[in-house]
Formats: sequence, structure tokens, C-alpha cells
Amino acid sequence: MVTTAAAYFLKLPIETIGSRFGAIPSTFPHPAVPQLSLSVVRGLMRPAITIALLGSIESLLCAVVADGMIGGNHRSNTELIAQGIANICSAIFGGIPATGAIARTATNIKNGGRSPVAGMIHAVTLLLIMLFVGKWAALIPMATLGGILIIVAYNMSEWENFVSVLKGSRSDAAVLLATFLLTVFVDLTVAIEFGIVLAAFLFIQKMMKSSSVEHQVNPENGKTDDHILRDNIVPEGVDIYEINGPLFFGAAYKFKEAMKVIENPAKVLIIRMGHVPIIDATGIQTIKEVHKEIKNKGTKLILSEVTNEQVLNELNKARLVFQVGKANITDTFEKAIKRSKDILES
Repeated sequence: MVTTAAAYFLKLPIETIGSRFGAIPSTFPHPAVPQLSLSVVRGLMRPAITIALLGSIESLLCAVVADGMIGGNHRSNTELIAQGIANICSAIFGGIPATGAIARTATNIKNGGRSPVAGMIHAVTLLLIMLFVGKWAALIPMATLGGILIIVAYNMSEWENFVSVLKGSRSDAAVLLATFLLTVFVDLTVAIEFGIVLAAFLFIQKMMKSSSVEHQVNPENGKTDDHILRDNIVPEGVDIYEINGPLFFGAAYKFKEAMKVIENPAKVLIIRMGHVPIIDATGIQTIKEVHKEIKNKGTKLILSEVTNEQVLNELNKARLVFQVGKANITDTFEKAIKRSKDILES
């Protein structure tokens, strides 16, 4: 207020909000549907998707922060649907995309706001300021606004978290630094796109490392400590493999390599899948190829401990249950051992 008054009364030759962006309207904007064309849509598609992703992330992060401050529990779908509707209406009235703001939400909560009504009052207050005080807000010097934004940016930066992420895993630090540097030196749109792709790539790499295929040997040879194997004596002619972790395109090659090692397949091959949380089309195709290959060699395949709903649904959709045989898909290892004995005796 002091700098604005000084700039106005002393007629200082400095840039203000009004001189930079024009007068702030003091009337309610009239609705207008934007004129769209194929060239405009093509030009705005990438930044629109980036802004939508960034807005969604920021709004959900804001909701999580608010939950921690008031002990609440937000509804993510409702948050995003409301934000989408608000931004559509905002564009019709000439506005720009808006998201949940951590700074204003935190300020609201610290001043007693605990419900959506607080946000509504905040919005109405901003509208009244625009309608009745907008002409004076246009006199604010850009230097003053810049100083305010520096303070706001510092308060929102959470540099302690920035430093803690850098001290954490290398993958998280790489995503943070790449996104930060691209935002500062290139463009926010490029930074978000690159950050999402890099984070997805590193996530897939972590999932690949977490997946493994273990060859479990008959307990009579004394080469395993698995209590389930000890309690269920594996008959001769049965080979057992266990898959640990998600069986998706990034980890399917491990399973293929493990199966290639088998030179003289047993009469029954049991694949334990109790620790497989998800399976994708590549994982399904890999099992199909293994089943086809060992079937030609006279080996029966049993999929054991298939209890995960997602895995079982994918097996059904791919008709793998039909190909392997419903009796050869068991929900426990005990049933798989019993089924293998029935096959050997038949």
C-alpha cells in the first residue's frame, strides 16, 4: 500500500499492473465461447495436457496438505471433477486455468477455515475486490508485486523438502533436479513433460528390479528352507518355479530366461504366483509361450496360488485358464501338489 501510494502521488516513472496488463475490469465479465479451429487445437494440445496434469497434481497435493492440517480425508475424484468444471466455466468468462493453492489454503486453515465454505467465501471476496477495488489494484507497481511473489514463492518452495529429496534416492533427486532446471532455463511445459516421462521410466526400472524368478528345488535335496515345500513333499518328476513381483513387460524377460534354462523338463511344472500383484499382456503372452513350448515336450503346467483378483481376471480374459485347464489353476500350493500327483498317477 505504501509503495503504491508513493508511486501514484509522486508520479514515479515505474511500471504498474495497469500499465503492463491494462485496466482491471470493474464489471462482471460476459460469457463467450472461444473460437476454435483445428490449427488452434493442435497448437494448444500439448500445453493443455501439461497444465491439466500440473493442475491435478497441485490440487491433490493441496488437498493432502489440508488433510494433514485439519485431520480430514479428501475425495480425489470429487476434487478433480470440481476443478475441471471450474476451469471450463472460467474459460467461458475469459479466465485462466486455476488449481487448488497451497498458500491460500494453508492461510485459510490457520485463520479457522475448516470446510468448503471457507473457500467459497475466499472466492467471493476476490470477486468483490475485483469489482469494487480493481481500479486501485491496477496502480500497484510491478516491483512491489515481484517482491510479494518472491516471498510467496519462498514460503511455498519448502526448500527443506527440496534438500531432503536431494539426499534421498538418486532417481528421485534426478527427477527433481531435471524438472527444476528445465522449469528455470527452458519452459514449465517442457519440464513437466520430461519429468513425467523420466519418473515413469525410473519407476519401471524399480519394478523390474523388484521382480524375480526363483527355482525352488525338491526339499529332500536340502536346498530350500521354504516351510510350505517342507510340509508338502514334492514328488519326483515335478519342477517348481516361483515368480516374485509384478509380471509385466519390463520383467517378463526374466521369466523367459529362467524357462530357457530348462533342458530336460519334468513331467509337471508348477509356477507359484502368490507374490504376483499384477500381470499385463506381455506377462500373459510369456506364460502362453512357455505353456505351448513345454506342452510340445509332454509337460503339464500348473499355476499355483493364483488368488489375486487382477491376475485371475487377466488369465480369464486371455482364455489362459481354458488353455491350461481350470483344474491346473489352484489357489493354494497344497492343491497344486495334489494336482501334480494326480497327473503323475494318470
